[in-house]
Amino acid sequence: MPSCASLRLSASCLTLLCACSAPAMAVQVTDHFDLGGAIRARWDYDPDRDIQKFNFDTVFLTAKYTSDSWIGAAKYRFYGHYYPYKYTQHVGDVSFPEYAWVGYKFNPDQQIQVGLNQIPFGLQPYFGSTFFETLGNVVGLEDVEEMGAKYIQQTGDWNIQAGYYLRPAWQGKGTSKGRTYSSVVSQADSYVANGSDNQERNTVVLRVARALDLGPWKSEVGVSGLASSLENNDTDRDGRRNAVAVHYIGKNGPWGVQLQAARQQMSPRNPGTDELVTFGGYDGTYNVASRANLYVADLSYDVGGKYLFDQISGIKLYANYSAYQKSAAGFDDSQRVILGSSFSVSKLWVATEWLIGKNDPYIGGSDYSQSLGAGGSNQWENQLYVNVGYYF
Repeated sequence: MPSCASLRLSASCLTLLCACSAPAMAVQVTDHFDLGGAIRARWDYDPDRDIQKFNFDTVFLTAKYTSDSWIGAAKYRFYGHYYPYKYTQHVGDVSFPEYAWVGYKFNPDQQIQVGLNQIPFGLQPYFGSTFFETLGNVVGLEDVEEMGAKYIQQTGDWNIQAGYYLRPAWQGKGTSKGRTYSSVVSQADSYVANGSDNQERNTVVLRVARALDLGPWKSEVGVSGLASSLENNDTDRDGRRNAVAVHYIGKNGPWGVQLQAARQQMSPRNPGTDELVTFGGYDGTYNVASRANLYVADLSYDVGGKYLFDQISGIKLYANYSAYQKSAAGFDDSQRVILGSSFSVSKLWVATEWLIGKNDPYIGGSDYSQSLGAGGSNQWENQLYVNVGYYF
């Protein structure tokens, strides 16, 4: 049973969120400029590790500018003090930007974005319907924001995106060498055995997709490619990172399907093993196998209508599977399954997910620093995760 202290904390979080549930909108500063954000709470339940916590998750602030020609957006996140950051003392002790860019629209079908923006690789903007995201996120291919320029063009059914990125985001605030929103190539912390110290530079990305109808399915098929250099600070030698992906998106009434297959091939010039590259993000660092195939499959269903006196709406049910199939001999593959739903309750948005993972650094207490490398517990672990947010 939860302690009195945890019950009081849970009640406090619910009171705060419910107090925020009065009608609110993003603050419109001018006709073109809006300010917004969110406050979120999370519930983690893992009886195998004696974890049952409901507490504050994050606060983030957003800014958006839109005119006929000029566009821009920025988002900054604040974490700390509460699980899983109980080792810090205050909210904000872990913080970092998610994105910050300005852009120009040449016409409704052509634009350029410059600054910290999302690389155009694979399924966009995420590799599926989940809140927790897939293994693609922790191996540095999903929801990745880097510093550079991206060009977007829509020509009929064709969408072309090309980007050039000088470097990942600058480090935010935290206790680790991985103090970024995105999972990116990083210098290893001292607790990472066989860790490396690489910096990714000069990333080139190209994504080409075409919309089409396949019977009753409104579809998109696409291909992506990524290439960059890995500068090793120990050997002063440069390696390479290459990745390619093919994807499919289909929508038929309430049903949705997303599929992707990708290959990631990294050839670092580490002083030790080249079978591992250290990545970091969210105030931690961990090893990732240099060579692997990434597979993603996502099935979703939108439930129409409103329920419970019209307070519950926008229900989506989904199942997502992702796997990181490693090439090195003796390395155990990583897998993640997410069964979940998302919906709105009045002014709150809720995601409830059953997380199931094998050699997954973020699920069930498998080895955080080595699960995506050689492997962790090599057994299926699971836990429940709920995120409740008020967005304004």
